[in-house]
Amino acid sequence: MDSSTGGSSSAGSLSGLVQTSGSQENLQQVMDQRKRKRMISNRESARRSRMRKQKHLDDLMTQIAQLRKQNSEIINNISVTTQHYLHFEAENSILTAQAAELSHRLESLNEILQFINATKANSGAEFLAPDWNFPASNYLISQPIMACADMFQ
Repeated sequence: MDSSTGGSSSAGSLSGLVQTSGSQENLQQVMDQRKRKRMISNRESARRSRMRKQKHLDDLMTQIAQLRKQNSEIINNISVTTQHYLHFEAENSILTAQAAELSHRLESLNEILQFINATKANSGAEFLAPDWNFPASNYLISQPIMACADMFQ
């Protein structure tokens, strides 16, 4: 009986060992399968991450191009505005000089008229010249006054 018990015991151990070995192989296969799935999932995740990074880089490059274009337009606008400013500044200098000259002429004419009026009043003449003591903007002078921006530098 001992040998049959020992025999059946060893046969049971052998079948348990085979069963344990089979379940370890199955467990190993399941673990390998999970590992492969995780590896595939990680690769997909890395691929998506690279794609997001590339899209972000492309968006930044597009933004750089737009900003450079805007910067160029702003520089052009500044250049045009500066040219207009210089033109108007020169024109303003000319007009200021013309206004000063016209004002000086008007003062001279008013002095002449005052002299004429004083002379005629002293001589007893009946005719008195009118007093044209008005601002320069009310008169039209027939002779143009020429000036240029170089005169004021």
